[in-house]
Amino acid sequence: MVFAIEEINNSTELLPGIKLGYQIHDSCGSVPLSVHVTFQLSNSLDPVIYTGDNCSHSRKVMAIVGESSSTRSISMSRVIGSFNIPQVSHFATCACLSDKQQFPSFFRTIPSDQFQADALAKLIKHFGWTWIGAVRSDSDYGNNGMAKFLDAAQKEGICVEYSESLHRTHPSSRIQRVAEVIRRSTAVVIVAFAASTEMRLLLEELSLQPFPRRQWIGSESWVTDPKLLSFSFCVGAIGFGIEQAVIPGLREFLLDLSPSKVAASPLLTEFWEDAFSCRLGKSAVIDERVCNGTEDIQTLNNPYTDTSQLRITNMVYKAVYAIAHAIHNAVCQDTNSTALCDKFTRIESKQVLTKLKEVNFSRNGYDVSFDASGDPVARYELVNWQKSESGSIEMMTVGHYDASLPEGREFCINRNLTWLEGSTQVPVSVCSDSCPPGTRKVLQKGKPICCYDCIPCPEGEISNTTDSPGCFPCPNEFWPNAERDTCFLKSVEFLSFDEVLGIILAAISVGGACLAVITAAVFFRHRTSPIVRANNSELSFLLLFSLTLCFLCSLTFIGAPSDWSCMLRHTAFGITFVLCISCVLGKTIVVLMAFRATLPGSNVMKWFGPLQQRMTVVFFTFIQLLICAIWLGLSPPFPMKNMSIYKERIILECALGSAFGFWVVLGYIGLLAVFCFVLAVLARKLPDNFNEAKLITFSMLIFCAVWITFIPAYVSSPGKFTVAVEIFAILASSFGLILCIFAPKCYIILFKPEKNTKKHLMNKN
Repeated sequence: MVFAIEEINNSTELLPGIKLGYQIHDSCGSVPLSVHVTFQLSNSLDPVIYTGDNCSHSRKVMAIVGESSSTRSISMSRVIGSFNIPQVSHFATCACLSDKQQFPSFFRTIPSDQFQADALAKLIKHFGWTWIGAVRSDSDYGNNGMAKFLDAAQKEGICVEYSESLHRTHPSSRIQRVAEVIRRSTAVVIVAFAASTEMRLLLEELSLQPFPRRQWIGSESWVTDPKLLSFSFCVGAIGFGIEQAVIPGLREFLLDLSPSKVAASPLLTEFWEDAFSCRLGKSAVIDERVCNGTEDIQTLNNPYTDTSQLRITNMVYKAVYAIAHAIHNAVCQDTNSTALCDKFTRIESKQVLTKLKEVNFSRNGYDVSFDASGDPVARYELVNWQKSESGSIEMMTVGHYDASLPEGREFCINRNLTWLEGSTQVPVSVCSDSCPPGTRKVLQKGKPICCYDCIPCPEGEISNTTDSPGCFPCPNEFWPNAERDTCFLKSVEFLSFDEVLGIILAAISVGGACLAVITAAVFFRHRTSPIVRANNSELSFLLLFSLTLCFLCSLTFIGAPSDWSCMLRHTAFGITFVLCISCVLGKTIVVLMAFRATLPGSNVMKWFGPLQQRMTVVFFTFIQLLICAIWLGLSPPFPMKNMSIYKERIILECALGSAFGFWVVLGYIGLLAVFCFVLAVLARKLPDNFNEAKLITFSMLIFCAVWITFIPAYVSSPGKFTVAVEIFAILASSFGLILCIFAPKCYIILFKPEKNTKKHLMNKN
């Protein structure tokens, strides 16, 4: 401060012709003493320090530089705020001092802890630490700073395992309790928002017993204190510190101390005697060495002569210059390149207070200005305690934080960091490991939000991010993979020609059709034989034709459903089967009529000749055609993606459109089959070596049995097996008809030709 004032008093640009006076008081870390001195300064009780010719001899204090403690600054500001005396602190960082309602005359050249708290929270978030411990000084600095940090940490999703406070005046048991909490904790990272005095007490207590490795995150008060570098277990500590500065001429000024200057100042006298372990002048007592004038301050190597870490010193330097610029703006007028100052002008501290709000200048490359809260632009250095090649711990600047930069760009790291125990690996400090994709977080009861269990996503849902709070369902046509972190298109399933079941059914269908064609060829080849002529060859050929269609229509059920295939498969099935049953029914009626015609005086056959037989088949088939036409016209079958049977795959099937229409078609077939079966039963005992009625009865029995069992099997079969059941019913009933009705006849035609005679046919035995 003295150096800055002498620079200003010797300047020809700032306050030319005006000399600034000063008083320096030591508060000794005491709030009552600070308040006492503040009242003295406010009342101007002390004598004028500087007098000379043509001086205004002002006895009023224009401004105060200090205090270094937030608690003492608060006490001072409450006093001088009523007198409008500006106070510029170089080290009081409590965010509460930014409240202009309570502290209207307070300014500072060091950033508010609000910015440091935000920076610390972002630093912790940057390295992925979500589970931390917190230690603070039990003072305005520590309590307010930690409160701001905890608010910022909560917004970043960071949880605090414990928050302990300590003060240098606390009993040792309190310090021991805090140390024990740290030893038992699970959080690897500890944020210490504490003054260097309290931090030294805590580290000394921790060093007494082995304790788990911890990553220390420090506030600017202790992380840049060289005296704490002796605690080797803190290697890797990181934190934000005030920017280092270079003040030209300061070292030379500090070393320019003569015995006369030292003797004139009680403060320098105390320093000199302590540095050289001697006494100045008459103050020496017995057995104490008297300073003889040979002491050379340039030989000293202590914090006084070390100007390599000018951090807080620069804050004092800027505070003095800020006050000087405010006074300059109040009493001087700048014209062109010169300033004219009226040194006889009496100014009030209120004027300095007003001008202090407006100062904006640059000194040694550092900008100085205050916002509406009296705070400067927040800029920090990221400091890391690293072990040097010699084994000692050094403070290294590894990054910067500038609150004036846009969101997301304030924080940068430009050097490698050393972590706890000198490791280069970033430590992990979490309550629970991250939940991988495919799981969701479930909070553990009674614990902070950072403590959770990872639960797999339920069926049909996924999570595709780490630490997902919940799972979400896949779209309708998608299904999760095994890890449940991605949705894939569901596999589409239908009875295909490419699969084994489809190939087998298709082969059986084609084989059945070929069998019907071969049977027709045999009948056509032997169409003049008695057995073919006796069994109504016209209806037999029509029946074989319809059976061929029945076999082939099952092929329409195989393959991907389309609009046309869905309409074709059910209508073709309904019509061909009615045609088939109509032919069988016609043959049954012919058998009944033929034997009734043998009765004396009976002319029944003329009423059921070939024309009537054809008309019967056409009539019954036309009714089915009409039913199918109405069904297709009103509500035809259509292809549908069925996603209700299986969750993990889509069944591509034909929806019936109108279930009533389908069951009417099926019911009509069943009605004709039952009617045919009844007639065949009535005719089963008629005398005939080639009893057509018995064969029809047996075939209808198989047909009805197949379709009766089809209904429950059709309803209960899932997916593509529904189609397979329907194909099986078609093929089984078709094979039943062709084998029961035509196999015996083909056997006689091909293997027993001696029985294929009219004589054998007419034999009644």
